[in-house]
Amino acid sequence: MFKDTKAFSGFAVDDVERAREFYAEKLGLLTSVENGILTLGLAGGERPTIAYPKPDHTPATYTILNFPVDDIDRAVDELMERGVAFELYDGFGQDEKGIMRNQGPPIAWFRDPAGNILSVIQVS
Repeated sequence: MFKDTKAFSGFAVDDVERAREFYAEKLGLLTSVENGILTLGLAGGERPTIAYPKPDHTPATYTILNFPVDDIDRAVDELMERGVAFELYDGFGQDEKGIMRNQGPPIAWFRDPAGNILSVIQVS
């Protein structure tokens, strides 16, 4: 039934405009807002993902988006220069930048303005 559908993902935020500013200005993603819903143009616009307003929003307790990068140190440094703070989790063995290097590919987590968890993950 859905074999050829162009399904897309979505997640909730508490403030669409704050989310748009973060995703466009801090992360450099293509964004648009229509009918009060934010669309992120992931994969150069090929993979739309929506962020919809939810007044009683509770942040996700898991990673909702993973951004693959070639050089995690450079990505973390650039995001920190843009004011992005990285999460530190007990027992994950993260370094001072928040990068976990010893359990799978290097990965670092951060939050969007709504508190949802995102990551940069080194894939090369």
